[in-house]
Amino acid sequence: MARARKTTSTTGNGYQPRLKERYEEELRGQLKDRLGVSSIMEVPRLQKITLNMGVGDAKTESKVLENALEQLTTIAGQRAQVRRARKSIASFKLREGMSVGTRVTLRGDRMYEFLDRLVSIALPRIRDFRGLNPRSFDGRGNYSLGVREQIIFPEIDYDAIQQVRGLDVTITTSAETDEQARALLQALGLPFASADGQRRD
Repeated sequence: MARARKTTSTTGNGYQPRLKERYEEELRGQLKDRLGVSSIMEVPRLQKITLNMGVGDAKTESKVLENALEQLTTIAGQRAQVRRARKSIASFKLREGMSVGTRVTLRGDRMYEFLDRLVSIALPRIRDFRGLNPRSFDGRGNYSLGVREQIIFPEIDYDAIQQVRGLDVTITTSAETDEQARALLQALGLPFASADGQRRD
Protein backbone atom coordinates (compact mmCIF):
# COMPACT_ATOMS: atom_id res chain seq x y z
CA MET A 1 0.00 0.00 0.00
CA ALA A 2 1.10 3.57 -0.54
CA ARG A 3 2.61 4.44 2.81
CA ALA A 4 4.27 7.67 3.77
CA ARG A 5 7.71 7.23 5.26
CA LYS A 6 9.27 9.38 7.92
CA THR A 7 12.13 11.48 6.65
CA THR A 8 14.05 14.58 7.54
CA SER A 9 13.95 15.99 4.02
CA THR A 10 10.33 17.03 3.79
CA THR A 11 8.40 20.04 4.92
CA GLY A 12 5.44 20.15 7.25
CA ASN A 13 4.77 17.00 9.26
CA GLY A 14 8.02 15.20 8.39
CA TYR A 15 6.45 12.55 6.11
CA GLN A 16 6.49 12.03 2.38
CA PRO A 17 5.11 9.29 0.09
CA ARG A 18 7.44 6.36 -0.51
CA LEU A 19 7.22 6.75 -4.31
CA LYS A 20 8.22 10.41 -4.12
CA GLU A 21 11.11 9.55 -1.84
CA ARG A 22 12.25 6.79 -4.20
CA TYR A 23 12.08 9.12 -7.19
CA GLU A 24 14.13 11.82 -5.51
CA GLU A 25 16.73 9.56 -3.95
CA GLU A 26 17.10 6.82 -6.58
CA LEU A 27 15.09 7.06 -9.78
CA ARG A 28 15.99 10.60 -10.80
CA GLY A 29 19.69 9.80 -10.90
CA GLN A 30 19.05 6.61 -12.88
CA LEU A 31 16.88 8.49 -15.38
CA LYS A 32 19.57 11.15 -15.84
CA ASP A 33 22.02 8.46 -16.95
CA ARG A 34 19.47 6.54 -19.00
CA LEU A 35 18.19 9.58 -20.89
CA GLY A 36 21.61 11.14 -21.29
CA VAL A 37 20.59 14.59 -20.07
CA SER A 38 23.32 16.94 -18.82
CA SER A 39 21.62 18.17 -15.66
CA ILE A 40 19.52 16.56 -12.96
CA MET A 41 17.07 19.43 -13.45
CA GLU A 42 16.39 18.22 -16.99
CA VAL A 43 15.15 14.84 -15.79
CA PRO A 44 11.37 14.57 -16.41
CA ARG A 45 9.08 14.63 -13.38
CA LEU A 46 5.42 14.33 -12.57
CA GLN A 47 3.49 17.59 -12.59
CA LYS A 48 -0.10 16.56 -11.90
CA ILE A 49 -2.60 13.74 -12.19
CA THR A 50 -6.17 14.50 -13.24
CA LEU A 51 -9.07 12.11 -12.61
CA ASN A 52 -12.32 12.46 -14.55
CA MET A 53 -15.53 10.51 -14.01
CA GLY A 54 -18.31 11.11 -16.52
CA VAL A 55 -21.87 11.06 -15.16
CA GLY A 56 -24.21 11.43 -18.11
CA ASP A 57 -27.31 10.45 -16.13
CA ALA A 58 -26.66 13.29 -13.67
CA LYS A 59 -28.85 15.42 -15.97
CA THR A 60 -31.92 13.77 -14.55
CA GLU A 61 -30.80 12.33 -11.21
CA SER A 62 -28.94 14.58 -8.76
CA LYS A 63 -28.31 11.65 -6.40
CA VAL A 64 -26.18 10.01 -9.07
CA LEU A 65 -23.88 13.03 -9.19
CA GLU A 66 -23.59 13.10 -5.40
CA ASN A 67 -22.56 9.43 -5.38
CA ALA A 68 -19.97 10.01 -8.12
CA LEU A 69 -18.53 12.99 -6.23
CA GLU A 70 -18.24 10.91 -3.08
CA GLN A 71 -16.61 7.99 -4.87
CA LEU A 72 -14.05 10.09 -6.75
CA THR A 73 -13.22 11.97 -3.55
CA THR A 74 -12.65 8.63 -1.81
CA ILE A 75 -10.42 7.36 -4.62
CA ALA A 76 -8.36 10.54 -4.91
CA GLY A 77 -8.11 11.43 -1.23
CA GLN A 78 -9.04 14.99 -2.18
CA ARG A 79 -12.40 16.68 -2.67
CA ALA A 80 -13.67 16.26 -6.24
CA GLN A 81 -15.38 19.06 -8.16
CA VAL A 82 -18.40 19.04 -10.47
CA ARG A 83 -17.71 19.33 -14.21
CA ARG A 84 -20.24 21.33 -16.17
CA ALA A 85 -21.05 21.44 -19.87
CA ARG A 86 -19.30 24.32 -21.67
CA LYS A 87 -21.91 24.56 -24.40
CA SER A 88 -25.38 23.30 -25.24
CA ILE A 89 -25.81 20.27 -27.53
CA ALA A 90 -29.44 19.73 -28.49
CA SER A 91 -28.95 16.19 -29.82
CA PHE A 92 -27.72 15.09 -26.39
CA LYS A 93 -30.30 17.15 -24.53
CA LEU A 94 -27.40 19.01 -22.98
CA ARG A 95 -27.55 22.61 -21.85
CA GLU A 96 -24.63 24.89 -21.05
CA GLY A 97 -23.78 24.73 -17.35
CA MET A 98 -25.42 21.34 -16.81
CA SER A 99 -23.53 18.87 -14.58
CA VAL A 100 -21.88 16.17 -16.69
CA GLY A 101 -19.30 14.64 -14.37
CA THR A 102 -16.72 15.06 -11.64
CA ARG A 103 -13.03 15.88 -11.70
CA VAL A 104 -10.12 16.22 -9.32
CA THR A 105 -6.53 17.35 -9.93
CA LEU A 106 -3.78 15.95 -7.71
CA ARG A 107 -0.40 17.54 -7.18
CA GLY A 108 2.49 17.08 -4.77
CA ASP A 109 2.29 14.31 -2.18
CA ARG A 110 -1.29 13.30 -3.03
CA MET A 111 -0.27 12.80 -6.65
CA TYR A 112 2.49 10.37 -5.67
CA GLU A 113 0.27 8.59 -3.14
CA PHE A 114 -2.43 8.04 -5.75
CA LEU A 115 0.03 6.76 -8.37
CA ASP A 116 1.52 4.35 -5.84
CA ARG A 117 -1.94 2.96 -5.00
CA LEU A 118 -2.83 2.75 -8.70
CA VAL A 119 0.28 0.75 -9.58
CA SER A 120 0.60 -1.36 -6.44
CA ILE A 121 -3.02 -2.16 -5.64
CA ALA A 122 -5.62 -1.07 -8.21
CA LEU A 123 -4.19 -2.19 -11.57
CA PRO A 124 -3.34 -5.72 -10.34
CA ARG A 125 -7.02 -6.12 -9.40
CA ILE A 126 -8.11 -5.79 -13.04
CA ARG A 127 -9.19 -9.15 -14.39
CA ASP A 128 -6.84 -10.54 -17.07
CA PHE A 129 -4.69 -7.40 -16.92
CA ARG A 130 -1.88 -7.56 -19.48
CA GLY A 131 -0.39 -4.13 -19.18
CA LEU A 132 -1.17 -0.55 -20.15
CA ASN A 133 -1.42 0.62 -23.74
CA PRO A 134 2.02 2.06 -24.65
CA ARG A 135 0.44 4.16 -27.43
CA SER A 136 -1.72 6.32 -25.17
CA PHE A 137 0.75 9.22 -24.99
CA ASP A 138 -0.36 12.54 -26.46
CA GLY A 139 2.86 13.53 -28.25
CA ARG A 140 3.77 16.05 -25.54
CA GLY A 141 4.88 13.70 -22.78
CA ASN A 142 1.51 13.14 -21.12
CA TYR A 143 -0.23 9.79 -20.67
CA SER A 144 -3.90 8.87 -20.35
CA LEU A 145 -5.51 5.61 -19.31
CA GLY A 146 -9.07 4.52 -18.81
CA VAL A 147 -10.30 2.55 -15.82
CA ARG A 148 -13.49 0.65 -16.62
CA GLU A 149 -14.59 0.01 -13.05
CA GLN A 150 -14.06 2.18 -9.99
CA ILE A 151 -14.27 -0.93 -7.83
CA ILE A 152 -10.64 -1.83 -8.58
CA PHE A 153 -9.79 0.73 -5.89
CA PRO A 154 -10.12 -1.03 -2.52
CA GLU A 155 -11.36 2.19 -0.90
CA ILE A 156 -14.66 1.69 -2.76
CA ASP A 157 -17.13 -0.61 -1.02
CA TYR A 158 -18.54 -2.81 -3.77
CA ASP A 159 -21.72 -3.56 -1.80
CA ALA A 160 -22.41 0.14 -1.25
CA ILE A 161 -22.27 1.37 -4.86
CA GLN A 162 -25.36 1.60 -7.03
CA GLN A 163 -23.63 1.56 -10.41
CA VAL A 164 -20.23 0.55 -11.73
CA ARG A 165 -18.54 3.53 -13.37
CA GLY A 166 -15.31 4.12 -15.20
CA LEU A 167 -12.90 7.00 -14.94
CA ASP A 168 -10.10 8.53 -16.95
CA VAL A 169 -6.65 9.16 -15.48
CA THR A 170 -4.36 11.70 -17.15
CA ILE A 171 -0.75 11.90 -16.00
CA THR A 172 0.95 15.17 -16.91
CA THR A 173 4.75 15.21 -16.90
CA SER A 174 7.50 17.71 -17.66
CA ALA A 175 8.95 15.40 -20.31
CA GLU A 176 9.67 16.95 -23.70
CA THR A 177 8.97 13.74 -25.61
CA ASP A 178 6.79 10.66 -25.23
CA GLU A 179 9.95 8.53 -24.99
CA GLN A 180 11.14 10.49 -21.95
CA ALA A 181 7.69 10.29 -20.38
CA ARG A 182 7.51 6.55 -20.88
CA ALA A 183 10.94 6.10 -19.28
CA LEU A 184 9.75 8.14 -16.29
CA LEU A 185 6.48 6.26 -15.87
CA GLN A 186 8.15 2.87 -16.29
CA ALA A 187 10.65 3.83 -13.59
CA LEU A 188 7.74 4.80 -11.33
CA GLY A 189 6.22 1.35 -11.82
CA LEU A 190 3.59 1.68 -14.56
CA PRO A 191 3.37 -1.72 -16.30
CA PHE A 192 3.20 -1.13 -20.05
CA ALA A 193 2.32 -3.90 -22.46
CA SER A 194 4.83 -4.80 -25.15
CA ALA A 195 4.02 -4.96 -28.85
CA ASP A 196 2.87 -8.59 -28.48
CA GLY A 197 0.36 -7.60 -25.79
CA GLN A 198 2.30 -8.97 -22.84
CA ARG A 199 3.28 -6.97 -19.78
CA ARG A 200 6.71 -5.38 -19.76
CA ASP A 201 7.61 -3.93 -16.35
